[in-house]
Amino acid sequence: MSAEYEGHDDRLNTLPKLLLSRQIRKERDRVAIREKDFGIWQSYTWEDYWTQVRLFALGLAVLGFKRGDALGVIGDNRPQLYWAEVAAMCLGGVPVPLYQDAIEKELQYIIEHSAVRFIVAEDQEQVDKMLALKDSVASIETIIYDDPKGMRHYDHTNIKAFVQVQEMGREFDKLHPGYVEQEIEKVRPDDIALIAYTSGTTGNPKGVVLTHSNLITNARALSAMEDHRPTDQVMAYLPMAWIGDGVLSIAMFLNTGFTVNCPEGPSTVMRDMREIGPTLLICPPRIWENILSSVQVKMDDAWWPLRKAYEYFMEVAVKCAKLESDKKSAPFRLKLLRALGRTLITSPLRDNLGLAEIRYAYTAGAAIGPEVFRFYRAIGVNLKQIYGLTETSAMCTYQPDDDVKLETVGKPCVGVEIRIGDHGEVLIKSPGVFRGYYKNPEATTGALKEGWLYTGDAGIIDKDGHLIIIDRAKDVSTMASGTIFAPQYIENKLKFSQYIKEAVTLGQGKDFVAAMINIDAETVGNWAERRSIGYTSYTDLSQKPEVYDLIHEEVKKVNLSLFQEEQLRGAQIKRFLILHKELDPDDAEITRTRKLRRGFIAQKYEKLINSLYSDQERVDVEAVITYEDGRTATIRANLAIRDLEIVKPEQAAVA
Repeated sequence: MSAEYEGHDDRLNTLPKLLLSRQIRKERDRVAIREKDFGIWQSYTWEDYWTQVRLFALGLAVLGFKRGDALGVIGDNRPQLYWAEVAAMCLGGVPVPLYQDAIEKELQYIIEHSAVRFIVAEDQEQVDKMLALKDSVASIETIIYDDPKGMRHYDHTNIKAFVQVQEMGREFDKLHPGYVEQEIEKVRPDDIALIAYTSGTTGNPKGVVLTHSNLITNARALSAMEDHRPTDQVMAYLPMAWIGDGVLSIAMFLNTGFTVNCPEGPSTVMRDMREIGPTLLICPPRIWENILSSVQVKMDDAWWPLRKAYEYFMEVAVKCAKLESDKKSAPFRLKLLRALGRTLITSPLRDNLGLAEIRYAYTAGAAIGPEVFRFYRAIGVNLKQIYGLTETSAMCTYQPDDDVKLETVGKPCVGVEIRIGDHGEVLIKSPGVFRGYYKNPEATTGALKEGWLYTGDAGIIDKDGHLIIIDRAKDVSTMASGTIFAPQYIENKLKFSQYIKEAVTLGQGKDFVAAMINIDAETVGNWAERRSIGYTSYTDLSQKPEVYDLIHEEVKKVNLSLFQEEQLRGAQIKRFLILHKELDPDDAEITRTRKLRRGFIAQKYEKLINSLYSDQERVDVEAVITYEDGRTATIRANLAIRDLEIVKPEQAAVA
């Protein structure tokens, strides 16, 4: 399973060269990046972009930044933080993006492991985190901040303003003209361009070493298969530490030349997106689900004629979208109704969501619910599933416009080979596959063998050459009955519900499957308010009998779905409870990319798990929660445990 790729200009073989040669000399006056600040969009042309990067690189050189040095970057998506990353690359350095909501312990490990000397922090909050670490992390020399608010009375001996560093660069440039350009010429395709740390589901995060060649080849691969254009508009709102943002907002951005737009803040993304009208968008399933949930909540409260019109025309649109995916033609009457619905309902809705101009929309990181997927396809959003890992420089599969299949993650991008190894493990070979794990030869040897990356994911390739991801290979096991138990697969089905945010399923070696569930506080809260169900906190809401009834029905739907799959009928959920708190990265229960730390959860919630496999109907729990600033608190609750009937053939026939 592979595809071929024709290369581009071999001279443009590093990211700084792409910036210098492809963009600056050809497209000086076109907008490269925007940032919304105090309600106003600030635009920077490609000439501005180059000037900002160049001055900051010169300032870093004055501070002693050398080839091979690591530059930590932490904060929300800001042009200055992207300029800092590219500036480090221009000097032969290595940016190390950090999750902005990470706690000190997580940050300390990564900064020490990568020997970060210089850190660019967005604002006072991030500077405070770095100052708290400075005494214990010997490598930290200089902290550079972008937003000066609240920074006036700090000791600026080892703290510099971003603009101050650029001013130092401006003075250095007078005595060393052409310095940055000379340093760019020294950078080679196989030099390290980025160290992206994994989420660390089973231990400390691993530093994935990606070269300029890795990132450029991968960016070109997807753009070669899709019609990405310099005129495209892209939203940069996902964590900069996530490889998806690194590839989109730096590698693909420099290769294709589209415009990147940074929202004012995480809470304004949807509003800012409506103003920009992006043409290219990448979101994890949870965001697509959240957008749909907000639509559903609003429609539940809408004037009843509008609600009925929405329900009717959405049903028509979904039917047409399903026929299209099955490569069948819709009847004339259905096409006519869809055209009317497009005018009255779906086009205005798409515009309201900021998706009116979308040409390519991607979902990645986990499975997306069939209802969610069909909703976006029905309203005219070209939503497609892609697959990739940090170790593959992000995306390595895609779905062609004329071959979008709900249950798959698509076909390999150009230059990518995929095969299924022993025990169903997905193996990948491509120019985008990473060099290795930083300072971890043992892990590198385990992941890379004879040029193939052992992904750890279990999957199959269907008759049309599409890849289907089932679960993590190490998590796929059997129950006592011999039934296949794929926990992530079942958890994803549960999370397809708008009312369920997270789920942990149990069943390896057991007689039945049990589940621990996190409700979605916002969606369930709105549901409760519309029914005049009062509550005081997440814990209180989660344990309401009415909420248990709601989730009970959602789990029953999952069991019916599992019954439809012959190999998984024995993996239906028999007992569940709703957790008293949300699974939280600060409590080490999930990673920053919301992947479960199963081993830790099994230890922490051992009492709850044992109760699920007993005859108990309730269980007392006491838990310590950790806030982002390191403070802790203890919460206590008495959790209900619910039993479910397993779906039988006669019930399935009625359903």
